[in-house]
Amino acid sequence: MSAAPEDELDEQDEQYHYPVPPPGGWTADDLDRLPDLPPHTELIDGSLVFVSPQTRFHSRTMRLLDNALLAQAPEHLDVDREMAVRLDGKNQPEPDIVVFRQEGITDDADQTWYRPEDVVLAVEVVSPDSEARDRDVKPRKYAAAGVPHFWRVEKSNGLPVVYVYELDPATGAYTPTGIYHDRIKVPVPFPIDIDLTAINKRR
Repeated sequence: MSAAPEDELDEQDEQYHYPVPPPGGWTADDLDRLPDLPPHTELIDGSLVFVSPQTRFHSRTMRLLDNALLAQAPEHLDVDREMAVRLDGKNQPEPDIVVFRQEGITDDADQTWYRPEDVVLAVEVVSPDSEARDRDVKPRKYAAAGVPHFWRVEKSNGLPVVYVYELDPATGAYTPTGIYHDRIKVPVPFPIDIDLTAINKRR
């Protein structure tokens, strides 16, 4: 894909009016009210975070994990891609994959976020522009909100590498429990076995 000429980019910037934050920053409630926000806009510490275009690796990794987790999850759990989690009034990140308890979830088809207490596992697939957030900011915030399991997925030689963390209730922080190449096989939050080399397979 070729880049647009600079004058076209300037013209696009003039047409799009970036939202100006109110004193104290945006709140989670604002995300559902602000018009014309780019897709998958996140809220971190009261600031809006816009995501860059998705890469093929990112998309296929999400597809692989989404399909595998959905196939292996027990009946009381469900899986969604790119659903926000409202951690508090100033933080509403959007994990790439979220595994959540079905109990307590409403049937509202217009629901745009989940509560952290309903989330069992949050997964972030790292992109170049999200590296700092996915490695540091988001896991700290997920842990502080009590999300018991977190996976960070990075690319190595074209394949996903999964870094697995579990919440230590004594410290309220995540403890690393393993780094998985080619295959991830873990017993929690439920028995999971995923062939990571199958990223480019349709089934």
